[in-house]
Amino acid sequence: MDLGIAGKRALVCASSKGLGRGCAEALAAEGVDLVMNARGAEALETTAQHIRDTYGVQVVTVAADITTEDGRAQVLAAAGQVDILVNNAGGPPPGMWTDWEREDFIKALDANMLTPIALIKALVPGMIERGWGRVVNITSQSVKSPIPVLGLSNSARAGLTGYVAGTSRQVAGKGVVINNLLPGIHDTDRADALDAGAAQAGGITPEQARTNRQATIPAGRYGTAQEFGAACAFLCSQYAGFIIGQNLLLDGGAVNTTL
Repeated sequence: MDLGIAGKRALVCASSKGLGRGCAEALAAEGVDLVMNARGAEALETTAQHIRDTYGVQVVTVAADITTEDGRAQVLAAAGQVDILVNNAGGPPPGMWTDWEREDFIKALDANMLTPIALIKALVPGMIERGWGRVVNITSQSVKSPIPVLGLSNSARAGLTGYVAGTSRQVAGKGVVINNLLPGIHDTDRADALDAGAAQAGGITPEQARTNRQATIPAGRYGTAQEFGAACAFLCSQYAGFIIGQNLLLDGGAVNTTL
């Protein structure tokens, strides 16, 4: 299937590894030129060169913290006019409700709500002018089913979800499509960190923690960055124009809901 986005230009945040990299590679495979951002310059450039060599697309890299005002300014200056925006940032640390103070919530909001909103406000007007655009926000399955130890993430990502619900419907008629991808556990560094935390709390090995968590997933495994990226690419495609303000779960069936 030709997704119809060859020659488009995409900004993919936090794309040196994990789910962001999966999205960047899937878009590159469709002929999309990339602006890639991450905090670590070495890992970012290594991934970017792999994508250049493998897919033959143009890749611009910006090593900066997208959650800061200066970092966003650097990324936006390099991005210029983009047709596709993939918002992504690492999740806040786990903990209990008694652990978090106001500053912890502010950091979570900056990373997982306010930064995506700032990028949407900066880039969507240009998409509207050109009559075509796609925004995919990587949030979390916790938007559908809150995870007790991820209260900071639950709160910030739910706020972004509410913002997208209204905004997406205001810009849909201009050719701009905004949706959210809600990952469950995927085989990334984030999963390793969560498994390590569960292992320490339960007095077990990380391997046993992973086995225990996989047993709660109907698919019986963690997701892969490649299949996540493919879903992202479809939401950025010519076929996604009637999918507006939706929250697509990619969790192996872990969230047990009818709707």
